[in-house]
Amino acid sequence: MLPSEMEILFVSHKYPPAVGGMEKQSFELINNAALYLKVHTLIYDNEESILRFFIHLNKRILTKIKNNPGIKLIHFNDGLIAALASFHKGYDHLKKVVTLHGLDVVFPLPYFQRRIIPRFNTFDQVIAVSQATAEAVQSRGIDASRITVIPNGVDPATPESAFIADKGITGTENHQPHGNTPALPYFITLGRPVKRKGFSWLMQHVIPAIQGNFKLIMIGPFDQSPTWKERLLNMLPTNLYHLSTLFLGHPTDQQHMRTLLKADPEKIQHLGKIPSYQLNQLLAQAHAFLMPNIPVPGDMEGFGLVCLEASSAGTLVVAAELEGITSAITHNHNGLLLRSQDTNAWVRQLQSILDNPDYYMKLGQQFRSNTDINFNWDIMARSYCQNFIALCQKS
Repeated sequence: MLPSEMEILFVSHKYPPAVGGMEKQSFELINNAALYLKVHTLIYDNEESILRFFIHLNKRILTKIKNNPGIKLIHFNDGLIAALASFHKGYDHLKKVVTLHGLDVVFPLPYFQRRIIPRFNTFDQVIAVSQATAEAVQSRGIDASRITVIPNGVDPATPESAFIADKGITGTENHQPHGNTPALPYFITLGRPVKRKGFSWLMQHVIPAIQGNFKLIMIGPFDQSPTWKERLLNMLPTNLYHLSTLFLGHPTDQQHMRTLLKADPEKIQHLGKIPSYQLNQLLAQAHAFLMPNIPVPGDMEGFGLVCLEASSAGTLVVAAELEGITSAITHNHNGLLLRSQDTNAWVRQLQSILDNPDYYMKLGQQFRSNTDINFNWDIMARSYCQNFIALCQKS
């Protein structure tokens, strides 16, 4: 069926030079789809204000369609831009598809849930990045016949380039210098310190219970002292705080983590943001990459791309069996899944990894092969293109 001369318009406000998991996915989808279909784009490139981009989007879509009458389908790459587009006029004759990632489904603003989510039924197809996201979409009244699950991909050849799933992680500015790879065995975490990542839970309940000399190395954006924004947000009422921090991606676990870091500096070290080459050095020798997510109302892990990236780097992945993570990691196939917040299970598993390093190192390499076979951006893009073609052929 592929390649095809079918013409697609991709519309996205999440795209490089901005960094993040959605930006990465949007970039890879557009560039890989161009190998199979004729691609047109309307993307936000930071050359104007985001508000101006949104205000003029309807007019720009109509202009793009007029100049390229072969366009048959428009793809919107997340729920926010699709919600705005659902009010557009002038291109109802074209097929419309939206990709939903997780938070753009569960965001707990009542108006968004009651008035905006149902508008996704006006799209011809809703693509969810994981089964958990698909279930969240369907539970909110979206017609199941419109929903398709297409997982994200990963870069097997150069995994370091993909570690942008959390904003700023691989940035070189503001990183804290550190020495060579730690002499002690160590586990590694990676990500923004938001509640759903479960970092403070891991630090408080699991790490102190593990026996032996080891360290937990934490990487990602981290403010050692409270910022003015943090102080301001802390003054908000609980409900408004929750909505504001979710919308802004504010590091809601940071305050608790500071206390725990001071309580156990011998076992836990936070390096902040570090460059890619240092991240790769640490991953290469880590006993395991940990993703101990916990359930948080109104938030969710839509896919768990960072798990795939760690596995593709050859690091053994131990992750919570929760939400979209289960579409990225299959237990004993490309990682190990444990029940979220099951302290005993996490302590036993990490203790076993420390006590049997050779076995788990070989297991991590086996898992790496499985990840590279089953997940890459080309597989993802071909799945999108096949769905686009099939959808247009129904006309």
